[in-house]
Amino acid sequence: MEHQAKQLVTTQRTFFNTGQTKQVEYRIQALQNLKEGIEKYQQRILDALRADLNKSEAEGYGSEIRIVLGELEYTLEHLREWATPRNVPTSSAMRDAVSTIHPEPYGVALIIAPWNYPFQLAFGPLIGAIAAGNCAVIKPSELTPATSRLINDLIQDIYPEEYIAVMEGEVETSTALLNEKFDYIFFTGSTGVGRIVMKAAAEHLTPVTLELGGKSPAIVHRDADLKLAAQRLVRGKFLNAGQTCVAPDYLVVDEQVHDQLIEEIRAEVRDKFGDDVMQNKDFPHIVNTRNFDRLTAFLTNGKTLMGGRSNRDQLMIEPTVLGDIDWDSPVMQEEIFGPILPVFTYRDLNPMLDEIARRPKPLALYLFTENEALQEQVLNQVSFGGGCINETLSHMTSHYLPFGGVGESGMGSYHGQQSFEVFSHHKSILKRTK
Repeated sequence: MEHQAKQLVTTQRTFFNTGQTKQVEYRIQALQNLKEGIEKYQQRILDALRADLNKSEAEGYGSEIRIVLGELEYTLEHLREWATPRNVPTSSAMRDAVSTIHPEPYGVALIIAPWNYPFQLAFGPLIGAIAAGNCAVIKPSELTPATSRLINDLIQDIYPEEYIAVMEGEVETSTALLNEKFDYIFFTGSTGVGRIVMKAAAEHLTPVTLELGGKSPAIVHRDADLKLAAQRLVRGKFLNAGQTCVAPDYLVVDEQVHDQLIEEIRAEVRDKFGDDVMQNKDFPHIVNTRNFDRLTAFLTNGKTLMGGRSNRDQLMIEPTVLGDIDWDSPVMQEEIFGPILPVFTYRDLNPMLDEIARRPKPLALYLFTENEALQEQVLNQVSFGGGCINETLSHMTSHYLPFGGVGESGMGSYHGQQSFEVFSHHKSILKRTK
């Protein structure tokens, strides 16, 4: 394994040093090949997502394939502009000089992808790596073996190994790769593993992007449109059975509207997933028994306001809402990453905001209110990666909004132009004309 990793990195660095990947036309063709490859493999991608996570074709396409194709199209439209050296002003003390910023690729990049969106979160970063002119090695998650194999087959079909390659395997594969000197590492996964990745990168002074997670709150104030809030909370929380890094992790709701909101959530779950979710053949499954057992242990916390059933043989947990939760409850000690939503109530939001702000900075925050003063207060008082007002998840689908965490929820961001920027070194040049 170590020999394979070393040989792969050496082969890619040799190819990178030929300079071919720095040619903008080469990058454009590589991205077009990727687009055609995804379209060719679309049904196999959907089948793999069904096999690994029981994602329906609609959910698999909407949350994985469509997002990647959108990023590809946007990048192809703008890449020439992004790759062109940019003129910037020069100090008045150097009137006979011009200043430019030249984006250049780092070299050989390592992309470590997670299991929850195993296709999207492998190919999203890859688009940025290719656009910036890098070679890349993808390490897909071993917890989604069908998608991992699919990724390997797709990449082998369209790229030579010295340019883009896949290394499948378990923890020892990741370890072997991290022992090598890459020029950039892009990791998506848990905060705990993120620390391991950053420590390994430090041995080689390799720059990293860490896309992690955390306990992302959703706040519903008394003036919110409760039906709309329920629709968007249900979509945001129970997409992929809650196995989404930016899913609302817990709900904070004004006590005046708590009961009505819970009823709206119950009605929306019934409308979206049917009268009996456990019979819904398209509701996604928990990825494995280890995560299933971890999640079902939370079902005894507090009081069950909705849901609560599970089936270990099917790795299925129905959408569940828990009340009577406090900050010391086990369900509040780690990111849930499943279809379980703990609920807090408040009479005065200020102490609750203080409590949220004292905790590790989350990847996302969602606020439902029409009160602009309150919107401004929350944005100023609480640090988080990004989020939405009167919506959930949608900020991460925009090509114009960089997506990433802060503190324990990550470092660095990507999507749209930022995907190109994160995989580029920006070389500053001052040229005197006399």
